[in-house]
Amino acid sequence: MFKEFVNKNKDIIIDTVSNLIKFNSVSIETADTSMPFGKECKEALEYTLNLAENMGFRTKNIDGYCGYVEFGEGDELVGIIGHLDVVPADIKDGWTSSPFEATIRDNKLYGRGSIDDKGPVVSALYAMKAVAENCKINKRVRLILGLNEEKAWKCIERYKQTEEIPTIAFSPDANFPAIYAEKGILSISLKNDFSLDNFEIIETDCKNNAINVVPKYASITLKYTGNNTMPKFQESENIVIENLDNSTIKIVSTGIASHAAHPELGKNAIYNLVNYLLKYFKNEYLQTLLHLGIFEIESPEFLSRKDIGYATEFEETSVIQDESGILTSNIASFDYENGKLTIKINLRVPVKTKLDDIILQYKRLANIFEDVEVIAFSRQEPLYIEKDSFLVTKLVDIFNKATCSKREPIAIGGGTYARAFPNCIAYGPTMPNKQDMCHQVDEYIELDSLFLSTEIYAEAIYELAK
Repeated sequence: MFKEFVNKNKDIIIDTVSNLIKFNSVSIETADTSMPFGKECKEALEYTLNLAENMGFRTKNIDGYCGYVEFGEGDELVGIIGHLDVVPADIKDGWTSSPFEATIRDNKLYGRGSIDDKGPVVSALYAMKAVAENCKINKRVRLILGLNEEKAWKCIERYKQTEEIPTIAFSPDANFPAIYAEKGILSISLKNDFSLDNFEIIETDCKNNAINVVPKYASITLKYTGNNTMPKFQESENIVIENLDNSTIKIVSTGIASHAAHPELGKNAIYNLVNYLLKYFKNEYLQTLLHLGIFEIESPEFLSRKDIGYATEFEETSVIQDESGILTSNIASFDYENGKLTIKINLRVPVKTKLDDIILQYKRLANIFEDVEVIAFSRQEPLYIEKDSFLVTKLVDIFNKATCSKREPIAIGGGTYARAFPNCIAYGPTMPNKQDMCHQVDEYIELDSLFLSTEIYAEAIYELAK
């Protein structure tokens, strides 16, 4: 039933995703009440709501913060929660085609937002249409569209102030077969006095990188102030030296971007830059950062060490790893200003570890090595729903039947809108054993996955709303 609908609508599904990709909808907060997250986000929302209205759905624009698309009747509300904002992208980052012009190659639809989260939103929208045209249901179904998911979630905060909360829901913004646990997310800044012997720091360039992206680029510009001949800096792997004049150089570090939930898929340009600087400078602050484990791809071992001045009160297994995975960190920002260097990191914390415990450990260790100002400026508590709950088992069963598989629900380091609502989990669209292209250069969604996701979402909507 749903396969036939999708087969008839493949071209229009592709066109709709392609049209949405054209909006450079990076969420930028503004003082304009008509577009609190910028012109492109406003237009992406309006495009989607107008399309949905023309498809016969009820729609609402909630003060430009978010919107929703709805059909059906009944007291209970089934929710689908997605977002139309994206992380930044530029052709200069290495894209093989414009990130905001959809391109199809090798049965893949390329473009920023194709899999995070515009493609899945379109899948959900046409899944709703498939159910509306072919099935009788006894509940209302609502697709909620956020515009600030990649940053501060102010869109969902606004929604929850005045709008109805779904009784059961899923978010098409992660992996199949279903996500039963999402790690806690913690963003911390470390700030301290900073200088380099015999050099004036002119500027650094890696302060605007998104906190949830492994940085691809970082640089520092230095002017020599010593009395002797300026030391010669040698280029090395992923390091380029630009001689701006006889006494000024720019050290440029390049890496590979990836989602901060998967730092192992990227190469951190800031980590590379700091390691390079330590070859030429004996700098206590940089050494402290390395000792604190800021740049560790996997779990910072210092959280369970007893040989650096205190006895930890936490067991290693409870801090380092549980069924949701290991503690990971991503240094995302490197900003020098007025004699201070500020580092911002993004941690993905196992579900059974308290975020406050991690903050406490950072503050303790920072005070041991240096008078470092430690501020936790953003946090999201973990999500955990029992594997044998109705919602998890039902959605996993739908996926397994559609794919003739026997998959089990999984835990992830990413953070989705699922944790914003009770009785909600993330569900697709990335298929098992497929590369996660979220936040990456040349982001894409496979067309077969796009269409299969639409069928699966239609079946899920029907089963939850019948």
